Amino acid sequence: MLTDDGKHLYVSWDEYHLLTERLALKVHASGWEFDQILCLARGGMRPGDVLSRVFDKPLGIMSTSSYRAEAGTIQGRLDMAKYITMPKGELAGRVLLVDDLADSGVTLKAVVERLRGMPAITELRSAVIWTKKVSAYTPDYYCEMLETSPWIHQPFEEYDGMGPEQLAKKFVV
Repeated sequence: MLTDDGKHLYVSWDEYHLLTERLALKVHASGWEFDQILCLARGGMRPGDVLSRVFDKPLGIMSTSSYRAEAGTIQGRLDMAKYITMPKGELAGRVLLVDDLADSGVTLKAVVERLRGMPAITELRSAVIWTKKVSAYTPDYYCEMLETSPWIHQPFEEYDGMGPEQLAKKFVV
């Protein structure tokens, strides 16, 4: 649910799963055949996992990080992992890059540039759940184009800053 002022988008688990499924259907409807999926950790891991299962394709993981300050709400310097984790072999062929959103577009744009420099990748497309209109990069596939630039409150954010002690309190009767 988008707030009236357009500054916050609250997403439930059910909405998140439906959007991820819609993303899979958009990729499928395009008719594009791909060989592997590469998700960006952490935001792309959940949709990447679902797409990997739906399309029965190997899932690679590349760690990136730019949101660290203020409980992950302030974007800082982009860090990209030197290595990409794959179940076997190397990242090659036609690759679908998956993340949760194109916010500023800085991360996706940098990752796409890096991947396009890899000779083993013959074709690269990208897929996200949300794209903000202010993004410097527009993915090939997305579910929602956000006219404003809201902070997206994803359902798993309840775990940010929660330690095991706080988690255990949920189970105390």
